[in-house]
Amino acid sequence: MAIATTRHSLQCAEVWSGHGAIENQASSRGLEAWVLSHPFHDQADGGDVHYFSLCLGGLVTRIVLADVAGHGSVVAATSLRLKRLLRRFMNTKRQVQLVSEINRAFISGEAEGRFVTAVVMTYLHHRRRLLVTNAGHPRPLFYSRSLGSWSLIESPSSNAGSENSDAVDMPFGIDDSADYSELAQPIADGDLVVLYTDALTEVTGDDDRLLGESGLLALVRRIDVRADCASIGHELRGLVRDYGGGESNDDESLIVIKFGEGRRTPRVVERLRGYWSTLCGTIRG
Repeated sequence: MAIATTRHSLQCAEVWSGHGAIENQASSRGLEAWVLSHPFHDQADGGDVHYFSLCLGGLVTRIVLADVAGHGSVVAATSLRLKRLLRRFMNTKRQVQLVSEINRAFISGEAEGRFVTAVVMTYLHHRRRLLVTNAGHPRPLFYSRSLGSWSLIESPSSNAGSENSDAVDMPFGIDDSADYSELAQPIADGDLVVLYTDALTEVTGDDDRLLGESGLLALVRRIDVRADCASIGHELRGLVRDYGGGESNDDESLIVIKFGEGRRTPRVVERLRGYWSTLCGTIRG
């Protein structure tokens, strides 16, 4: 199934999300992003959920990539429910509290015993800081322009709220008392973040070895970081396919984010429209 490429600029108080086939270039305050989601066997919907939102003041962007256990249309209903939960709790100010609330709500409404891995990020443009919480998901890739190198974003699980809990940074749907940690990553112009689902790391080569996170990191280091987000994403996906010898057998999602670019500062009129839409209960997206 061919996926049409579109462009989208987030407006104040807007939510932009999906769990189906899409290729989209999006912009928010201080960042550009490219999003690709390719459900299992070209189905219309799948188990991967992408979520972007921009706050009323146009300064704070929230980004989520989640992966429901299973794939294709079989888990699409669970993906839709997760997307609604993200929207319901996304105005929670503290990120670790937000993630905990989503986990508890997901467990209370999940009848089929599914679980979800997710990366939840908040970009504070005015502070040039990216907050990252990882709920059992493959670790994001981070490129530091100042260092000129790629690395994996680790989860500082020792910062979880309860030092006595063994359940830290767990996928949604496993333990309703799980604690979550948060990493504050400084951001500079030209830095990059790549989010992905495990379809990219669980491919096997000719020797039956999994690519894994370290293998994906090695592949992305071969790409010219001066390229735009879409070019970086397409090249990385191509390298993964070359390694695995073809199409993935799972829902596949990839998000490439480049900082220092993106949309302009929102004008007063746009902010007022955002406040008005919120008061009227008509947040876009």
